Amino acid sequence: MFKQYQKKNGKKVYMFKAYLGIDPVTEKKKYTTKRGFKTLKEAKQAYTRLMVQVQENDVLTDSQRLFSELADEWFEQYKNTVRESTYVAQKLAYRKHILPLFGNLKISRISIPYCQKQVNQWYSYYKKYSNLIGLTSSIFKYALSLRLIRNNPMDGVIRPKRKKRIDEEKYEAPYYNKKELLAFLEVVKTYPDPVYPLFRVLAFTGLRKGELLALRWKDIDFEENTLSVKQTLATCDKWEIKFQVPKTEKSLRTISIDSETLQVIKHWQLKQKENFLKMGIQLTKNGEQLVFSSEENKPLYLDYVNHNLKIIIKENNLKRITPHGFRHTHCSLLFESGASLKEVQVRLGHTDIKTTMDIYTHVTKKQTEKTASRFADFMKEADQKTEEFRYGQKYGQKYGQNAKKTDYPY
Repeated sequence: MFKQYQKKNGKKVYMFKAYLGIDPVTEKKKYTTKRGFKTLKEAKQAYTRLMVQVQENDVLTDSQRLFSELADEWFEQYKNTVRESTYVAQKLAYRKHILPLFGNLKISRISIPYCQKQVNQWYSYYKKYSNLIGLTSSIFKYALSLRLIRNNPMDGVIRPKRKKRIDEEKYEAPYYNKKELLAFLEVVKTYPDPVYPLFRVLAFTGLRKGELLALRWKDIDFEENTLSVKQTLATCDKWEIKFQVPKTEKSLRTISIDSETLQVIKHWQLKQKENFLKMGIQLTKNGEQLVFSSEENKPLYLDYVNHNLKIIIKENNLKRITPHGFRHTHCSLLFESGASLKEVQVRLGHTDIKTTMDIYTHVTKKQTEKTASRFADFMKEADQKTEEFRYGQKYGQKYGQNAKKTDYPY
């Protein structure tokens, strides 16, 4: 419907009202009104362009739907594509960092400059800012698939990059060297069970925290001296803890255990049976019993390891380290002991060997010193052979070509 109307300044212009069809979300008829055209011809041309867009299902003009509404719908779909623990972590990141900035805005009104401003803000304080960009972009892509917007504004932002100074030291997660690890384990022996066996296994196997707390006695083969990783413990929706299949196939692995660690595990098994017998708790049969559990024989919360570690470090004034730092420690000491890159990758359960190389292939201070010493010894040996060759050339006829340098006159 086209109509001429008069503006407040007395100027006559044209407008039109157009029917856009049924909104698939609200199931109501959708109309739009466009104003301010100088001529009827200009208004009709604008109407024709709009109808072409509608027929091509290009966009539902000026969608009034909020970003938060689309985000809730997208997360419902996303939940079916990832592990529950991943879903919970991503939903938490969304609620904390994205929702406050985008939630109350209409999806069709969010611009590239606005997105760029928020990206710069994330970059200023959040290490995993790229993850926030990806999450936000996925929600826009969902709106794009519903034809609620024409373009994804996140596609137009310039991603910041971390600047590195030449003199800037590369950050490395805290870990223990051999001496520090042995000192830590000696201290932990004085703490109540199962603190020592728990940290002994963590340090001598390189298991992830979730893998450690999901271990069952059937996963340990005392005859073959092996430990099998078959599941992991993770925090899921509503902060419940659940057993899950590891994220990748490489995480499903069987690794060898040294005899001393195996003895520590055996001793703890007997102690666990004794403790539960005193408390009248019936142990799970067929090897399903958890290796490490609460006094009520329930799975330990993931923070159990962190909590005890903080206490031990504080009470004994030890170097600060995280539970994951023991995995880092195990890897470093494996390399120091002469293990190959492939051996370390398999033992730690890395899917891509690049992960092993990028994260763990640093060398300890002791290794660096050994490298320098080996090179110096090599050069000294080469210099000695050169000198003997020179003396041989000079005195070979008199003393024989096979004579040693010590036989030569100085």
